[in-house]
This record gives sequence, C-alpha cells and structure tokens, in this order.
Amino acid sequence: MTKATKLLTALPQPQRGRLMTLAREVSFPEDFPIFEAGGRADRFWVIRSGSVSLTQQVTAHHRVTVASLAAGDLLGWSWLFPPYEWDFGAEAFSPVRAYEFDAAAVLGLCEEDRQLGMILVRSVAEILAHRLETTRGKLMEQYGSHRRGAL
Repeated sequence: MTKATKLLTALPQPQRGRLMTLAREVSFPEDFPIFEAGGRADRFWVIRSGSVSLTQQVTAHHRVTVASLAAGDLLGWSWLFPPYEWDFGAEAFSPVRAYEFDAAAVLGLCEEDRQLGMILVRSVAEILAHRLETTRGKLMEQYGSHRRGAL
C-alpha cells in the first residue's frame, strides 16, 4: 500500500452522501486536547484543515507524538472496537476544522446500509494497516539509528 486511504473518498458517492448527513462541522484551537487515551470513544472526525498529533503517554511527565494527521485523515477508530476507549491521545497541532460523527448514529446507519458498513469497516482497516506499517517503519529507523550509535 503506497498511499493512505482517505475515509470519505473511499466511499462511493451514495454512501458518502448518507454518511455526510450525520456530519457536524467542528473546530479546535491550536494545542486543544481533543481526547485522551482511556477516555470513552463515542465519536470520530475527518480532518478538513489543520493538523492533529496522536500522542502516547510514556511516563507520568513525558508524552510522545506517534503520528501526525492532516486534511482528509480519519481521527479516531476506537469507536468501532470494544471496549470503545481511545488507545492514544489527540491534540490539535494547529487550528483544526473537522467533520465530527457520532459513533452510535454511524453504526446505526451501517446496520441500515450493509454496503456502507462493509466499505466503512474495510476503509478503517486499510487506514489502520497503513498507520501500523508507517509506525513500524519509524520504529525500525529509530532502532537502527540507536543501534548504530551504540556501536
């Protein structure tokens, strides 16, 4: 996979139109904490503009950025999988405009329109696979540079 899937463009027009009826436009100022790891995952966003940092708390006082998301990217997938809690934190790196979707409403729509549900789940899975591969590459780079420095 060479290019990340963008959730909205992955959906055929009829399904995208149905999903967009549930969208609510929101904005977040720079440095705004959108959600914290362990919090209840009951919504997701598609970023329209700006950038968001996905973060992981490493120690009580140290947090690292594990990914950066930009326009078109899906923010949040934990709403799709039990126990419906965020795996990471997310913070607006710059002012952000996004479409916000209520998870329960989207899941209800997916029950009504099984084709939309299947395409949505496949698209989220593709996005997760791409992010996992990207993260793996970054870890390998970091490990490789750490090992070279240790020699």
